[in-house]
Amino acid sequence: MGLFDEIKNKLKYEFIDIVEWLDSTNDTIVHRFERYQNEIKNGAKLIVREGQMAVFINEGQLADVFKPGTYELTTQNLPVLATLKGWKYGFNSPFKAEVYFVSTRIFTDEKWGTKNPITLSDGRFGLVEIRAYGTYTFRITDPGKFIIDVVGTDGHFTNYEISEHLKSLIATRFTDTVGEANLPIELYAANTTELSETCQEVMMPEFERIGIGLEKFYIENVSMPEDLKKEIFEYSRLDKLDMSKLSQFKAAKAMEAAAKNEGGTAGAGMGMGMGFVLAQQMGQTLNPMNTQPITQPGTPAPPPIPVQIQYYYAVNGQQMGPVPFDKLKELFANRTINKDSLIWKQGMAAWTSLKDVEELKSFLGGNTPPPLPES
Repeated sequence: MGLFDEIKNKLKYEFIDIVEWLDSTNDTIVHRFERYQNEIKNGAKLIVREGQMAVFINEGQLADVFKPGTYELTTQNLPVLATLKGWKYGFNSPFKAEVYFVSTRIFTDEKWGTKNPITLSDGRFGLVEIRAYGTYTFRITDPGKFIIDVVGTDGHFTNYEISEHLKSLIATRFTDTVGEANLPIELYAANTTELSETCQEVMMPEFERIGIGLEKFYIENVSMPEDLKKEIFEYSRLDKLDMSKLSQFKAAKAMEAAAKNEGGTAGAGMGMGMGFVLAQQMGQTLNPMNTQPITQPGTPAPPPIPVQIQYYYAVNGQQMGPVPFDKLKELFANRTINKDSLIWKQGMAAWTSLKDVEELKSFLGGNTPPPLPES
């Protein structure tokens, strides 16, 4: 081989490009392969690694998309580009095209959150406000659509450039989803897994419209104002407690505190006396079997204090009460309740209509005495 042939052979291999991208970052989604005047030599080698796809753009039009693998760029494996350029019989000279490498790996631990409180309507507490935040993961599933619709001519596109758009999309769809869920306010924080799955299903089509796949969506926390949280906790306790026992317990604590604040021997004696009385009342309340009053030896025991019956009643599906007999009669008189309203008192096996409770039938009127016996 002559010297001229050797130089010619070397120049031949110098003109063959290797088109590839080695990603040394953790945040790059799209990287444009740079070449002088965007010229790529005929027969150039294209290397697309795992976790990548290569997209060829010709004069703003999507040409060809390559999956992971090694390719020799000819008219055979550039069919769309060949059609756009009108290569009928192949080509032997450099051609112009923009090559974009798109990372298809999963981008994890992306943060989202509601910038402003979400206002919801709750049947018990009225209008309430909640906030939420969490994380999500995504990956590019349609590189061609993503470049055309989102990236454009950006030569180095990172996840930070798309994160604000995705956060706004998530916040909007999350607001719609929780508004339509119509759950009691305290259940949003207790059902974050189910709510996360529902939100992901709602958001996936929105992501797919721009070539992105929403892989995971997590709600880490749903928060509400502290005063509302305390009110909900108090409501849940009251719904489970016996109100008569609770009121007696609070009265005992208040009297005990008052006795401690009194100065001198008189205060101590009064506190001790009230302590005995309260101990007796609390003992009777907490231990119904022990109903014998505490008396001094030789002192006749007074008759037991009559216990006023307390009634619970239902209004619009909500439990109300307890109230004494007279108050219940007043509620009936002003039509807050009626003969079909559900009533319950201690000792009843189930809720019963007012008209079927024996001692409440007098509310209905029309009671007449039986006829006098014949003389």
